[in-house]
Amino acid sequence: MAYARHDYLASYGAIKLFGGSSCPDLTREIAAYLGVSVGSYSREIFSNENIFIQLKESVRGQDVFIVQTLCPPVHDHIFEMLIMIDTIKRDSAARINVVVPYLAYSRSDKKDQPRVGIAARLLANIIETAGADRYMTIDLHAGQIQGFYNIPGDALTAFHILAKYVEEKHIEDLVVCSTDLGFAKKARNWAERLNTPLVIIEKRRTGNTGMSEALTIIGDVKDKNVLLVDDEVLTGGSVTNAADLIHKEGARDVYLAFTHPMLGPSAYDKLASGSFKEIITTNTIPIPPGKRMPNMTILSVAPMLGEVIRRAHEGRSVGELFNE
Repeated sequence: MAYARHDYLASYGAIKLFGGSSCPDLTREIAAYLGVSVGSYSREIFSNENIFIQLKESVRGQDVFIVQTLCPPVHDHIFEMLIMIDTIKRDSAARINVVVPYLAYSRSDKKDQPRVGIAARLLANIIETAGADRYMTIDLHAGQIQGFYNIPGDALTAFHILAKYVEEKHIEDLVVCSTDLGFAKKARNWAERLNTPLVIIEKRRTGNTGMSEALTIIGDVKDKNVLLVDDEVLTGGSVTNAADLIHKEGARDVYLAFTHPMLGPSAYDKLASGSFKEIITTNTIPIPPGKRMPNMTILSVAPMLGEVIRRAHEGRSVGELFNE
């Protein structure tokens, strides 16, 4: 077995880690976990908005990992990642892995209206065509997106990181609450992990605006501490409306936990004005220091991504990391 493992490592060379412009701090954290340096390259945007990438070191025969989260400006970050893949491919890397903590267009996974495209499938095709051999991402909005890729991938979750943090707080009389019926299955995993009851918010989106209205709570929150869980917060409207309804039903403190802090311009004001005891999220998308609220806790996904990168490089099981 040792011989086979040696052959596997030799076929891909050493780990080379590069980071796009979207999440340099996260890239440095991953590099520190792995004990490697961040790869050097130059990036320039010309007056015609074309992006130019040039590597400052060779990647020939190496196992290359590119870290790029697809937050705004989304299309700049997507195309920058594609150019990095192409540049590294043309320098004869042995394998190219894209590490995308937040994958854009994950809500466009099906034809749910007449005459619309499926952008998640299109993005998968483009990433493969550019030359990626493997992908990693965290908490896809729709799990079936994994089927859009013809290359191997690791669809990870930050659930274990977030749940462990909440577990260690030992919150009394805790109830887990799903922000809507669509997230109920994942919220049930939270309730099982924390050994708490589960309640669900029933909400509806009105008109063509996409705005949601929290209508009723399925379950009892009176005199309970409530953990509101979701995968992503963009406008903050759904979670603040849900928190208001939870408080009206007699709950004590409301905590909010979610993976992706997409957080549009209006979200900060809504979250700040919402009556949350604590807002718990991750750094899959960077939050500027000036936007971080006093009651916000940001947990790093760098150790998880670093360990998965190491296991992928060494040809070891990723599932074992999560007892799967």
